[in-house]
Amino acid sequence: MAGEVFGTLYSGSSGNATYLGDRSGGILIDVGKNAKQTTLALQEMGLVPESIHAIFLTHEHSDHIAGLRVFANRYHIPVYGSLGTLEALDSKGHLRGDFPVFQMVSTADIGDFHVACFHTSHDCAEGMGYTVTLPSGKNVSVATDLGVMTEEVKSSILGSRTVLLESNHDLGMLFNGPYPYALKQRISSETGHLNNDDAADTAMDLVRAGAQHIILGHLSRENNLPDLAYQTTASMLLGGGAKAGADYLLDVAPRSRTLLTEVL
Repeated sequence: MAGEVFGTLYSGSSGNATYLGDRSGGILIDVGKNAKQTTLALQEMGLVPESIHAIFLTHEHSDHIAGLRVFANRYHIPVYGSLGTLEALDSKGHLRGDFPVFQMVSTADIGDFHVACFHTSHDCAEGMGYTVTLPSGKNVSVATDLGVMTEEVKSSILGSRTVLLESNHDLGMLFNGPYPYALKQRISSETGHLNNDDAADTAMDLVRAGAQHIILGHLSRENNLPDLAYQTTASMLLGGGAKAGADYLLDVAPRSRTLLTEVL
């Protein structure tokens, strides 16, 4: 596959990591599984850890940073995150190692990659998502762990060609499922996770703004199904007059396998 690529190494409550770049190198957003699993996922996509120029963190929850310290230390990769995220990680020893750490305030330039952050509504210290301008000038975005689709998030990802968008749970499955009521309330709250219906609404806005590829990610194992998430968004786009294959591509990020696509 030639040109610039967007890839999920793995996605879901058991671990999250996303690659943005090309065959010669790029950046990772999150390292949510151990260094061996992350390395194997990169190799499956035809990449090597030495090609990672920087790691950007969305927040401090374990499914986003489980492999961070060992992976960053082994390959001496710079790590970027919000002040709240870095303080939370430092307090638990996750930033101890042979790698530089930088506070992400608004933007950062990593070679020819321009990275802009935006705040997310999630029950963590200071959550962030990212929009990256690739060397070609195309924008791509990662927006997960969203309790609600805020105006800041939406304005930051509108105009991106490829977007990894959270579609965590189906509300019916969540509230009819086995979780304790307090956990159901947390997941569905404004600091929890984005449900399928809200993801579908956002996808419609993204496609109208020129998005070519929507990748639904961070699906719950217990409260969602890949086909259900896909159909919820596909139905919304069809109802809005968007034609699959002509106006957009739609995928669901696999939980434990890689998904690598060319940025259109």
